[in-house]
Amino acid sequence: VQLQASGGGLAQAGDSLRLSCTTSGRTFMGWFRQAPGKEQEFVAAISRSGTNTYYTDSVKGRFTISRDTAKNTVYLQMNSLKPEDMAVYYCATTRRIGSDLYHYTEASRYDYWGQGTLVTVSS
Repeated sequence: VQLQASGGGLAQAGDSLRLSCTTSGRTFMGWFRQAPGKEQEFVAAISRSGTNTYYTDSVKGRFTISRDTAKNTVYLQMNSLKPEDMAVYYCATTRRIGSDLYHYTEASRYDYWGQGTLVTVSS
């Protein structure tokens, strides 16, 4: 399974960016991020069907995860960006075929990772 993340870049506070992650299959997908000097953290996830979505509290109402099954692509629409959103964003997936994933906030639950895309937010 290969994941290809893209869409990062430089934004100002309040701006929007959309990240994309192209995958070779249709499985439960997650986005994580890691800011300089900080631990990796869960951001959002989407079930295999796209029916269920999950977010960490700090991005609820600002970020939206979605998927286009025809394109095997998962998106992370990031609105109202804040300086604290600045990080390298990684998409990840699992080899498990279930629609949902228990403990989806834990990085150890994911088996495949994209290369990361940098999001820089200036104040």
